[in-house]
Amino acid sequence: MNIGKKEVEQRMRHFEAVCREAGIKLTHQRMEIFREIAQTGDHPDVDRIFQRIRRRLPTVSLDTVYRTLWLLNDLGLVKTLGSSREATRFDANLEKHHHFICKNCGYTRDFVSSELDNLTLPESLQSFGEVEATHIEVRGVCRECIARERIEDL
Repeated sequence: MNIGKKEVEQRMRHFEAVCREAGIKLTHQRMEIFREIAQTGDHPDVDRIFQRIRRRLPTVSLDTVYRTLWLLNDLGLVKTLGSSREATRFDANLEKHHHFICKNCGYTRDFVSSELDNLTLPESLQSFGEVEATHIEVRGVCRECIARERIEDL
């Protein structure tokens, strides 16, 4: 799923403004790495981003992609999702949203739910610390995997 051109342009302008404000150099590699995340809704992991970027920038290193992604995370330009047991995935959509994740293939998509946004959190969370943000990861099986399983069962 690709993001609309207008949304990508808005994300790129925000990226540029945040980098300038933080005194971070706007290199071509950084811009292309952020653009890759900003233009897709599949929340790619580092390896997928690296493979896609290499098509446009053959000299980019995996280390540069890693360092840039963590810089973007530190600047608040992307968020990470997934548990530590999985590959970290990156998301440039900073609007309030949640995720559907296929447990078979890793297909990941955004969805919006005012009901989930307004969930009342249990008081017991206060014993852990202060909650800064919440989002729900709904795990299941995507339509493509369901269809594949049905074909395999025939």
